[in-house]
Amino acid sequence: MTEVLKRIKRLILVGCYVFTEKAIIERERDNLSEEDILESIMNAQDIYKTINSRNPYHRGQREKLYIILSFTYDGVLIYTKGKIAKNPDGSDRFY
Repeated sequence: MTEVLKRIKRLILVGCYVFTEKAIIERERDNLSEEDILESIMNAQDIYKTINSRNPYHRGQREKLYIILSFTYDGVLIYTKGKIAKNPDGSDRFY
């Protein structure tokens, strides 16, 4: 397991995560609960892929997005994509 995935899992454990509006819409469209998504990430053994993306809200600033493919306890394969961002107080959150 990579250090980044461990960091993401630790952020989830302490409740330092946020779902975007788009993620909420997609989750609801797929009839998944927030717990399903979190369970899938916690079950992940590795990061599937890391991509560099440009954030349109921060003048094209590059950011690393982590793609995780993992199953829930019920065997549902879930694709998640997120990043580690800074809160205003300097602490991290998974977004």
